[in-house]
Amino acid sequence: MMKQGEEGRLKQILLVEDEDVLRMLAVDLLTDEGHQVDDAADGAEALAQLRERDYDLVVLDYMLPFYSGVEVLEHVRRDCPGKRPKVIMLSEKTQPADRERALSTGADLFIEKPYHPLDFVKKVNEVLNER
Repeated sequence: MMKQGEEGRLKQILLVEDEDVLRMLAVDLLTDEGHQVDDAADGAEALAQLRERDYDLVVLDYMLPFYSGVEVLEHVRRDCPGKRPKVIMLSEKTQPADRERALSTGADLFIEKPYHPLDFVKKVNEVLNER
């Protein structure tokens, strides 16, 4: 079933993950859930895609090549104020300071890796449905 936004359009998600297997799995899960998903393997590619398209949600890995997930998030919050997508940060870094940095920079949710695929999809849908 296709998930649609307020205007009847599909929810647009950018998934940024440098680990190929995790990225492909997450893209498949979210596509099967009915979302339109673009993906990027590093921070530079993510920034390029964010300049080209508006997204409802950006799912960012904390540690990425070229620009970290936090640096990409800082750019989104500083330079794209009109777009204001929701952001979920994914990370193997489980220190409270890492979680706090992501949330204080503007992430809407912080998910620790590894995560259960069904929990991931549930959390994505919850964040997308928040007003």
